[in-house]
Amino acid sequence: MSGPREELIYVAAIYTGTGQAKPDYLATVDVEPSSSTYACVIHRLPMPFLGDELHHSGWNSCSSCYGDPSCERRYLILPSLLSGRIYVIDTKTNPREPFLYKFLEPAEVLEKTGLAYPHQPHCLTSGDVLVSCLGDEDGNAEGSGFLLLDSEFNIKGRWEKDGNSPLYGYDFWYQPRHKTMISTSWGAPAAFTKGFDLKDVSDGLYGKHLHVYSWPEGELKQILDLGDTGLLPLEVRFLHNPDKATGFAGCALSSTIVRFFKNEDETWSHEVAISVEPLKVENWILPEMPGLITDFLISLDDRFLYFSNWLHGDIRQYNIEDPKTPVLTGQLHVGGLVQKGSPVFALGEDGNMFQFDVPKIKGQRLRGGPQMFQLSLDGKRLYVTNSLFSVWDRQFYPELVEEGSHMLQIDVDTDKGGLSINPNFFVDFGSEPDGPALAHEMRYPGGDCTSDIWV
Repeated sequence: MSGPREELIYVAAIYTGTGQAKPDYLATVDVEPSSSTYACVIHRLPMPFLGDELHHSGWNSCSSCYGDPSCERRYLILPSLLSGRIYVIDTKTNPREPFLYKFLEPAEVLEKTGLAYPHQPHCLTSGDVLVSCLGDEDGNAEGSGFLLLDSEFNIKGRWEKDGNSPLYGYDFWYQPRHKTMISTSWGAPAAFTKGFDLKDVSDGLYGKHLHVYSWPEGELKQILDLGDTGLLPLEVRFLHNPDKATGFAGCALSSTIVRFFKNEDETWSHEVAISVEPLKVENWILPEMPGLITDFLISLDDRFLYFSNWLHGDIRQYNIEDPKTPVLTGQLHVGGLVQKGSPVFALGEDGNMFQFDVPKIKGQRLRGGPQMFQLSLDGKRLYVTNSLFSVWDRQFYPELVEEGSHMLQIDVDTDKGGLSINPNFFVDFGSEPDGPALAHEMRYPGGDCTSDIWV
């Protein structure tokens, strides 16, 4: 947390699904306030193919490799959710102008492992890299599992033992001192790549489970069924303190944050820690609108948890010094479907209709809703982008596809809690040289609180 302030941030920028025949790219954004290019995209690294849908990313090494002086945080692993390609980006040679080091073709991954739809990479203590994959070639959830790469990004095989694949795939986090890895479950690619349909939830094409694995052996020890209070668990984070046997998962459709924890008998249990009530609305596709918690993170000191309600449009900060009883300490509306000027209205408890006040930044109306996060190492600056997944963006926020994403920076009060928007920071991906782009996940060259795991 006392490391140097961030100067650059890498952002996955997407043209896939926007109707523009351009490759997705990795944008380098200048976040040094004294710089003449502050809050500007200073470099763009286009991928060599079309139709990738860049999504999440991870480093080749992180704090889990502290015991090996030969390891360095040099390569950013950038899987493509739709095409299945896995790109490896060299960020060390020139951090301001990263370049493509190598890539894995989806045919090779399929041939050797049967896996497709790669999603989340994590570095391991061994120097290997683990990548969650969400399905097979045909988009069936039964094909989900974990791809293991060596330190040169060659395919070693599947990580989990035979017959121990998750019911659905998405995110994962491991905690070596407790010999446990926990993964979440979005849904079958055949369902979510078409757009969101509630019928697919009732038909069992989306997940509501946490998968508890032995670490590093890869044996599925438990499946925690979260039920209707844990539909579509996406991001998962243990507390950073490696001694702590507890963490959280953000459940999108139920709009809950679920806490999981280890029992005295070494089994794991769960409970709802935070719940966002749906809004009663008019002029929308349903009479009630969920918050749709799509991303969350935990500060490096494990004091604060932040999450985004992509549809409601607010960012929340909770004090989690007591993980059993999170306390709301900050809330800020930076978009959403119920902002003033929208055709959608919410019904208050007093029977009156209302909409949320959302500030303009540099004269720009904020589009979409807050989605992906990255927090500065000292916990004082929260960066926010607003694209979820191109097909879902088009479904819920068509203006994002037409006008592009933007990136914001939120100032954080780390003493008493609280959030305020930085009026001087606005990165407009709607004004990119090749047309409006969708901005998704962000990474610092020096690592961050969602990439690093301590052992």
